[in-house]
Amino acid sequence: KAMYYASVNGGKRIRPLLIKEASKIAKISNFDSFILAASTECIHSYSLIHDDLPSMDNDDFRRGKPSTHKKFNEALAILAGDALHDLAFTLISGNLRNKNPKSQIKLINFLSQCIGHRGLALGQSFDLEFENKKQSKNKILDMYLKKTGKLFEFSFCAPFILSNANKSKIKFAKEFGLLFGLIFQISDDVLDEEGTLKKIGKTPGKDKKKGKSTLISNLGKQNVIELCSRELKDFETKYSNFLSKNSLLIELLKFCLNRVN
Repeated sequence: KAMYYASVNGGKRIRPLLIKEASKIAKISNFDSFILAASTECIHSYSLIHDDLPSMDNDDFRRGKPSTHKKFNEALAILAGDALHDLAFTLISGNLRNKNPKSQIKLINFLSQCIGHRGLALGQSFDLEFENKKQSKNKILDMYLKKTGKLFEFSFCAPFILSNANKSKIKFAKEFGLLFGLIFQISDDVLDEEGTLKKIGKTPGKDKKKGKSTLISNLGKQNVIELCSRELKDFETKYSNFLSKNSLLIELLKFCLNRVN
């Protein structure tokens, strides 16, 4: 019940959207695309359960409802997060119709790297370590890259890995996912400062109250938005040939940025 509550109680489903769009380009089946999307949402939901815990960011609300540890209890929330984490690997290793073992192993290995001690988990530890401390722009960017960017990187890259795409497509997919993650995290930071519980579904103003290190606190809102715009333009220039055939991808990046513009 706690697993279901945490994963099917609303949410934007941005990562599954990226997987769906990448799947069209990589030409994998709708069924396998759905499995990748479900596994990624399991990981995302697990990370939110743990992120909301009293020992982490201590938030009583998620997606406009009581956090999992408030709805159930802290012990069940931890176990539900653990089980959702494992369910993601169960889905990828046992439910894909593409049975190419090399592709599946690459996919599992890449997911574990994106969310483990050099990915999401490390980023979350930086997030806690950096509280109430002055950090450089580069350190905060590295935290964003790991805490948020790595799962977006996996989301957009996974269909290409499964289809055994060439190195240039994999490189493009990784860079797109990381850029999307950067813009998404920055827009989330702005919404935390300017949003309401009804709008963002979680406690607003929490970052400033806890002394979180953010690019907004480091550079200011306008400079951060300009940074995102420059990164987007550079990416568009670098991959103009590929993006001309897949123009929706740039629109997705712009939509993410326009959440706060």
